Amino acid sequence: MRIVVVSAGLSVPSSTRLLGDRLASAAVASAAVASAGAGPGDVQVVELRDLAVEIAHTFTNGFPGPALSEAFDAVSGADGLIVVTPVFSASYSGLFKSFFDALSSTDPEALTGMPVLIAATGGSARHSLVLDHALRPLFSYLRAVVLPTGVYAASEDWGAEGLDARIGRAAGELAAWAAGAARRQPAPAGVPGPRDVPPGGRTTPSLNGTETALTGPAPRQAAASAGGTGQDGRRSPGPGEAPRGRAARHNGAGSRQGTSGGAPLPRKDTFENVTPFEERLAALRPGG
Repeated sequence: MRIVVVSAGLSVPSSTRLLGDRLASAAVASAAVASAGAGPGDVQVVELRDLAVEIAHTFTNGFPGPALSEAFDAVSGADGLIVVTPVFSASYSGLFKSFFDALSSTDPEALTGMPVLIAATGGSARHSLVLDHALRPLFSYLRAVVLPTGVYAASEDWGAEGLDARIGRAAGELAAWAAGAARRQPAPAGVPGPRDVPPGGRTTPSLNGTETALTGPAPRQAAASAGGTGQDGRRSPGPGEAPRGRAARHNGAGSRQGTSGGAPLPRKDTFENVTPFEERLAALRPGG
């Protein structure tokens, strides 16, 4: 199992890098336990601060440098990805976002189906929602498999109870996905994807009943417009005919005639024939 850690920490030593290392170690340990000691996993760390210049040049000349290309190959070839960023202005850092912008512009399918463990560090626990408000939407857009458990470590979390449990749970999810989940490869050119072919295998376009494959009216509507017989065998009314089974006219008293049975419909209340409120109230009084 090959795990790649992308760390956007800037300082040395960095709490962001420390969190990434702890997550990677826990994931390798979980994978070793699950596979009955099949062998140590391969962990590679990508430090974005060393690639800042090449990341910037990628946006100006359109080509990644040699070190950045090597990092792109490592990320796209990983079995599992751990991404860790410090919180800047209530979101991920600009260097972190720029790296994945450059990666997706170079290879739009680089993270498709990739299990990704999201993590962040910050000076206050109030920024913990950055995982769900910023990181999770970003990697969902890149079509990665974002693991359910993310890890946020504030300054007071280091050495406190609870951080180790979150790291262990998230690392176990990453190990399970990286070891057992197959990456979904993009379909070759010309091959329809799962959204292009319905479950029954029908490849002809579906019509909504009012248009045909030649964008004209459906036979039933065409027969109705000409006063002919539709597909169900019933004669459709012509342009000047009233439809059967419906009211032909409405008189001023509120009753409708011309129904299929010939009997008038029950009279509906109108503004004129509603009993005034005062009369109803008087009828409810004793002796009224």
